[in-house]
Amino acid sequence: MSDLFARDGAEQLDLPGGELLIYRAPDLGASSDALFDELQREIEWRQEPIQLFGKRYLQPRLLAWYGDTGVSYRYSGIHHEPLAWTPGLAALRERIQELSGACFNSVLANQYRDHRDSMGLHADDEPELGSQPVIASLSLGEERVFRLKHRHRNDIKALRVPLSCGTLLIMRGDTQENWRHEVAKQARPCGPRINLTFRYVHSSLAPKTDG
Repeated sequence: MSDLFARDGAEQLDLPGGELLIYRAPDLGASSDALFDELQREIEWRQEPIQLFGKRYLQPRLLAWYGDTGVSYRYSGIHHEPLAWTPGLAALRERIQELSGACFNSVLANQYRDHRDSMGLHADDEPELGSQPVIASLSLGEERVFRLKHRHRNDIKALRVPLSCGTLLIMRGDTQENWRHEVAKQARPCGPRINLTFRYVHSSLAPKTDG
């Protein structure tokens, strides 16, 4: 992959078998607090069920899927058709594409309402994301810890990255092949956090489904 990150301000984090960059204070076109308030209002948040060990549970966070027309996505056993880009999300996509040098046709929005909401350990390795996907993750609101664990080597220590309001984290290269990541519940109470993960979905690579 060519070097997508020619701009100043990106810090490279040590991640064996992966590539992880972080912008601590990127120019997003508005203050982080203003963006948080705008997105909390304009995104069509919902809470969806997930099937685990034969039982259905509500996922411990709110979410929404936005993207270009026809860019559907399947994760956690749920098929998502995209909502049309809101003005705020479209503007952020342009900013983050400029920072990363990558193109994105969709975004998964998650809202962690408090310290009890979470995202389990997983990798963004669905077939329709292609090999070595670039995932750009923007955090707004309360700080939460982003934890990465190597998928194949127990001798490599897990990495914990506190993500404060306005932080942009970019995963690329073999990160999804070699690492899983999560946002765990925490004991300390906190307010809400919004996370946007921009990605490019290759519809032609999606697994065929019946019906």
